[in-house]
Amino acid sequence: MREEKKFISADYLARLNASPFFLVVDYKGLSVGGFTQLRKRLIKAGGEVHVVKNTIFRIVAKEAGLADLSGRLTGQLAAVTGKGDIAAVAKVIKGFQTEFEKPKLQFGYLGNKALSAEEIRIIADLPPLAELQGKLLGVLQAPAQKLAALINTPGSQLARVIDAYAQKGS
Repeated sequence: MREEKKFISADYLARLNASPFFLVVDYKGLSVGGFTQLRKRLIKAGGEVHVVKNTIFRIVAKEAGLADLSGRLTGQLAAVTGKGDIAAVAKVIKGFQTEFEKPKLQFGYLGNKALSAEEIRIIADLPPLAELQGKLLGVLQAPAQKLAALINTPGSQLARVIDAYAQKGS
């Protein structure tokens, strides 16, 4: 491998290792202006998109411990990575695809689990991670609040009875 390709592959590998996910999109037919607009939207969602050379990306994916992507890397592809919420990034791609019919989702990985284009669309329909965490916290807190009220009730009733006797005796 030439030095330039080694540098590029090291860059790809660093991006893959730094991101909990990556999505592969086919950007064929997307203008430079459209690609720039996609980049800007992804940055706001905590993601980034980079055009990848299929042969180098296949080698890097293998080095990163992912399955062999030989048959899946065809066409003009770009890799979308990020350090944040996959749902937010997938939502941007899905919205952009609805708006401009490009880029086309191919597949992705979340950790070491392969995701189909349909699974990525389902993830895009999920609420943001912060909202899901809030709902989960609410579900976990509800029984604790009920338990605290249940434990507190007999004591407060006893205090009211004692107070009533004290008021009556005065």
